[in-house]
Amino acid sequence: MTTTRIESFFLPGPAGRLECFLKHPAGPARRAAAVVCHPHPLFGGTLHNKVVHAAAEALVGAGLPALRFNFRGAGGSAGVHDGGSGESDDLRAVLDEAARRFPGLPLVVAGYSFGAFVGLGVGCYDRRVVALIGIAAPVGLFNFSFLRDCDKPLTLIQGESDPLAPLRLVLTLAAALPRGARVVPVEGAAHGFTDRLEILAARVVEALPATLA
Repeated sequence: MTTTRIESFFLPGPAGRLECFLKHPAGPARRAAAVVCHPHPLFGGTLHNKVVHAAAEALVGAGLPALRFNFRGAGGSAGVHDGGSGESDDLRAVLDEAARRFPGLPLVVAGYSFGAFVGLGVGCYDRRVVALIGIAAPVGLFNFSFLRDCDKPLTLIQGESDPLAPLRLVLTLAAALPRGARVVPVEGAAHGFTDRLEILAARVVEALPATLA
């Protein structure tokens, strides 16, 4: 039986190099691969964020290789923050790399906070992506109306006590989507999921379509 394997590397991106961290699960079977996007870099968000780490580890535990990366201007990635537009281009480059490394496998995109805004926005329109997971999607700060065009399985994991991503706004958004969305509240959780990371990890795994888990 193989063990987990970790790779750290730099990927050529649209604004310079992108710092990446890829963890492979134990065992030979692979049904999908995942890319996880971090929160706002201007507020300290990087691929090492605790929520991003918990989500990625949960996906690896479910048997998916999980690729985390730093958006432009964060960590060891080149460039400067671009408000979401350039970061969307960064994600497209990372998805290209994931597809190259895991040819033929469907992709899952997960994102936390600002990373949910970017990840869902790109993943909705990328034919290689078959499922989307938004964690603490900040619907009160960014426009998520693009989700009305999304025809992929979508799960929104939200803390019940999150002031930046109020659950009531997320429920309102999900109800307005033509194809709907699964909203999963996490009791007692604020935006950072302090003391709720194990619960969050379980909810991430549960968000995977049965054919991928």
